[in-house]
Amino acid sequence: MAGASARLDLDGRPIKPMTICMIGAGGFIGSHLCEKILLETPHKILALDVYNDKIKHLLEPESQTGADRIQFHRLNIKHDSRLEGLIKMADLTINLAAICTPADYNTRPLDTIYSNFIDALPVVKYCSENNKRLIHFSTCEVYGKTIGSFLPKDSPLRQDPAYYVLKEDASPCIFGSIEKQRWSYACAKQLIERLIYAEGAENGLEFTIVRPFNWIGPRMDFIPGIDGPSEGVPRVLACFSNNLLRRQPLKLVDGGQSQRTFIYIKDAIEAVLLMIENPARANGHIFNVGNPHNEVTVRQLAEMMTEVYAKVSGEAALEEPTVDVSSKEFYGEGYDDSDKRIPDMTIINQQLGWNPKTSLWDLLESTLTYQHRTYAEAIKQAVAKPVASS
Repeated sequence: MAGASARLDLDGRPIKPMTICMIGAGGFIGSHLCEKILLETPHKILALDVYNDKIKHLLEPESQTGADRIQFHRLNIKHDSRLEGLIKMADLTINLAAICTPADYNTRPLDTIYSNFIDALPVVKYCSENNKRLIHFSTCEVYGKTIGSFLPKDSPLRQDPAYYVLKEDASPCIFGSIEKQRWSYACAKQLIERLIYAEGAENGLEFTIVRPFNWIGPRMDFIPGIDGPSEGVPRVLACFSNNLLRRQPLKLVDGGQSQRTFIYIKDAIEAVLLMIENPARANGHIFNVGNPHNEVTVRQLAEMMTEVYAKVSGEAALEEPTVDVSSKEFYGEGYDDSDKRIPDMTIINQQLGWNPKTSLWDLLESTLTYQHRTYAEAIKQAVAKPVASS
């Protein structure tokens, strides 16, 4: 049962039940966070989003996961007068709302900037004016490029962690030129971080900023043509999953040489719950949340996913499982990228005692098992549909 009365925080103090206003509750991260809160705590959730498909199972009256402690409010934070009232009703606001798909950054830069900066302004304002605590979700993309990426390719310093490990309180934020509109997302996210930090310094806003490093798992993004637009380009895990499900080669942008770390959503949500329930340790901090042990190139990720999917689906891999495409061809003009994103975990470990647990192989096996079970049959039916003749 959720919410044992003797639950204590990291300093041994009883954790009081709270009401949480969660903006973007119907998305990938929000759905997992709602599950966690309802299953393991006595807290109540005011769930705000335009869609609720990924949390429908939590809203059913017969749900065993605390349906009486979650209220869904269908609203768009851009233009809804109910927003301030809902924030006032809560003890804590968590803002997950964002456009966060790389394919949109340079093709929809205005929407990206508005979504990640302009639309977030009222949330910060209402929290500050009403003395409400805020946990704001930012991104690891605020770091931009690493210092090491500007060194000669044969420089031994490229192997020195000081030149590529990203630290919340020390690493610079290095973006590409203005014409590289891919950085519209990172720049908007950095500016809202600076605004939140300034509200804390000048007006006493209690805040925590989360910088996720490639959180992956079930319910991430969408599969084009099944539960998302046919022309849509989701993030890398869903993109590769779509290729595997359709038995198509996985597209490697610019050879798949970028290096990334990946963390299982369930590990990451553990960290967020610690932030929620330990305000004395989390307030005023920016936290990297990632798994530096799960570092691979995007090409290596494609190879691992191909192998794992063959195992969980029982289908042999394609003879040529990958194909190289240029970033211009895949994302359009104005695309740019960071070379590596490796989080330093010192601050979150010191403040919250948190470390990730799940290996890359295990999280891919869990995620691809879900993808196959959820989508394989639907894709077979979609592929088998006859094309209407004109």
